[in-house]
Amino acid sequence: MKVNDLMLNIKQFPVVDSKTILKEALVDMGEKNIGLICIVDNKCRLIGLFTDGDIRRMLLTNQKPFSSFFVDDVIIHANLTPLTVKPDVSIIDAIKLMGEREIWDLPVIDDNGILKGLLHLHHAISKFIEN
Repeated sequence: MKVNDLMLNIKQFPVVDSKTILKEALVDMGEKNIGLICIVDNKCRLIGLFTDGDIRRMLLTNQKPFSSFFVDDVIIHANLTPLTVKPDVSIIDAIKLMGEREIWDLPVIDDNGILKGLLHLHHAISKFIEN
């Protein structure tokens, strides 16, 4: 089985552009019930990742008032070098990588950096068990 077989499609998780304000991005994160947001450019190339953990670190390291964060562009607080995986990688190898890095999600990109999906650990295991 490959990552492509078990990943979420691009409509099933939050994807925003770099100019989306943080408040809108957080609303999208809550509606899709996934603890991250993939940030893409106008060609759907992945340029960053913003996670629940980034929110925590942001609040702990910045001294500005909480409400002022909501008007920032999400890209300001994002990880611009996220770990990714290709669609044709073995699901076992991808899950091992997730275990080593202690992460729940891996953006799936093609050779051109285009976002194709998201490997979400819980979803992948559920689908794996069904097969």
